[in-house]
Amino acid sequence: MAPGVTPPTTAPKLETGPVHPGRVRVLKPGSPSSPAGPVVYWMFRDQRSRDNWALLYAAHLAARSAAPVAVAFNLFHPRFLGAHARQLAFMLRSLRLLRRRLHSLGLPFFLLRGDPAHTLPALLRRLAASTLVADFSPLRPVRAAVADICDRVGPEVAVHQVDAHNVVPVWAASDKLEYSAKTIRPKIHRLLPEYLVEFPELPLPAVPWTADDPPEIDWGELIAEVLREAGEVPEIEWCEPGEDPAMEVLMGNKDGFLTRRLKNYETDRNDPLKPKGSSGLSPYLHFGQISAQRCALEAQAHRKSCPKSVDAFLEELLVRRELADNFCYYQPQYDSLQGAWEWARKTLMDHSADEREHLYTKEQLEQARTADPLWNASQLEMVHYGKMHGFMRMYWAKKILEWTSSPEEALSIAIYLNDKYEIDGRDPNGYVGCMWSICGIHDQGWKERPVFGKIRYMNYAGCKRKFNVDVYIAYVKRLVTETKKRKSESPSSLIPKHSKIIKSE
Repeated sequence: MAPGVTPPTTAPKLETGPVHPGRVRVLKPGSPSSPAGPVVYWMFRDQRSRDNWALLYAAHLAARSAAPVAVAFNLFHPRFLGAHARQLAFMLRSLRLLRRRLHSLGLPFFLLRGDPAHTLPALLRRLAASTLVADFSPLRPVRAAVADICDRVGPEVAVHQVDAHNVVPVWAASDKLEYSAKTIRPKIHRLLPEYLVEFPELPLPAVPWTADDPPEIDWGELIAEVLREAGEVPEIEWCEPGEDPAMEVLMGNKDGFLTRRLKNYETDRNDPLKPKGSSGLSPYLHFGQISAQRCALEAQAHRKSCPKSVDAFLEELLVRRELADNFCYYQPQYDSLQGAWEWARKTLMDHSADEREHLYTKEQLEQARTADPLWNASQLEMVHYGKMHGFMRMYWAKKILEWTSSPEEALSIAIYLNDKYEIDGRDPNGYVGCMWSICGIHDQGWKERPVFGKIRYMNYAGCKRKFNVDVYIAYVKRLVTETKKRKSESPSSLIPKHSKIIKSE
């Protein structure tokens, strides 16, 4: 927390309406004698109008004080954690739809650009706002921006924060860095009856917006600008952005996860030859275009027919996903070797000078120019499709550790590639995935061996025992060929879906 900012407290005595008080933190109390100005919701991580506790809370505060409510979204400049067109255009196309939805609900949408520590206080002053309601993110840049905003707004402005991303708020689930899924699982499950509840409907504004309308947004030019300036990693089109497409992936009659693909999730989700075995929800969860809580509520309704698959899905959605937020929240060095446990740092340092069979540069790895065709395929899948299969992500990161001169270099390259090419990169799950693979986070020590020390080992032979690697390599080759062909025919043509490429073997 920045100097001068009151330490955050949860709000058991604050009247929070339909929102569980444990989900709300008061970062800055404001002045009770100040006029009841508008309530502004700074939307960042939870980019949706439905099933959004932060928006519901902002609406409640506004109704309680007979004030209007507005939504603001800030585009970081420079680009947030180096995002490219793949991530930014996906987000902007969804925000364009969201703005229309909010307008239909009588909620103005302000799109800001620049450093939020400057743009948001300026907006609050212009609107004479009384309260800022902020999303929660455990990542350093967002936490720093929130702290700076608390320092820069006037004493009359209150700043509250709502964890609308996790089912059990990160600060309610645990007050410390958890060692593993085993240690956080009982804490989360114990609190689910309190927090895993149905959402109320978002009410229409109690007080209509009568101030100046937000400036018009030229979405076409904004997206074109992103494509010009950040087009090194092009868009993907197999995953349609927005709240409605997200619900279609979850519940659709044609190919919805819970309605059509859930039955085999427990067995198929770790098979790279069965990409439809995964939920397909990670892009939507990352950008907050769908609520994890909505996914969990709908999944619970299917437990009787598919108990093992539902339990496996909820383990990933609740325990593993919220464990990643716990790590990034309580470990400031979540993307550094210094964030690993002492045993892992020691074993990696003990073996940092071990001879490597291969040494590759970042450029060679990025271009998939290694002696391992399976690793090359996984890298190309990520580059051209924007999503590497979850099992392959583990193998991919561990081989980077094996092929670089130090664990620090390995971690840096893995995070760089993951954040650059994955549609759901720049996320706590991505940082924890790299840290698990390379630094043993949330894992245990294993048999000691060269380079890896006691970090869990994976190799090509193990992959061959698990699935037909030649089929996977051939699938990626077809994927890349088709992608390049369609791109040459039409830059905006669809990237083919997994299900149309992998043939039954």
